[in-house]
Amino acid sequence: MPNGSRLIMATLALATSCASFASGLLAQGTSRAGTGNPISQAIRQGWQSAQKNITDSAELMPEANYGFKPVDSVRTFGQILAHVAGENYLFCAASKGEKSPHAEDEFEKSATTKAAIVKALADSMTYCDGQFTALDDKSAAETIVMPFGMPKAARASALMMNIGHLNEHYGNLVTYFRIKGLVPPSSRKQ
Repeated sequence: MPNGSRLIMATLALATSCASFASGLLAQGTSRAGTGNPISQAIRQGWQSAQKNITDSAELMPEANYGFKPVDSVRTFGQILAHVAGENYLFCAASKGEKSPHAEDEFEKSATTKAAIVKALADSMTYCDGQFTALDDKSAAETIVMPFGMPKAARASALMMNIGHLNEHYGNLVTYFRIKGLVPPSSRKQ
């Protein structure tokens, strides 16, 4: 066999081996992210991180500081957490394709103690957990009715907006912790 033909045969053999290996990995559900659903796994990881920062903040701040706000025109520490609880329900209810069991501002109006706010927040996180746990790349792409009168979009949009919302308000809480001379959860050594 001429040298050029051997090179072509070797290249074809290598390509066939690589294709077989790759198809075997795909059949096992393996990807660069380690699962067959790398997009939903990334969304889930974002949720777990944001959820942890908010939940740890709720637990870390002393009850005496739940009424603290740096200026009159912003929410108190506790109101931010109560607001997050209400919004969690709206985003995750949209993802589930159901009506939210709670109004957006319900907890801001009704939960006034640390215990009540922490419970409302924990319950809202549990309500959302199921959506993030069950999410796969196929269901992430399904079109849903979005909250707040927004146009229909992929289920992933509602869930990523929820993560963004948690992160936005975690940024507020970090400032409140720093003003009070406390180290926020994400800055503490684990």
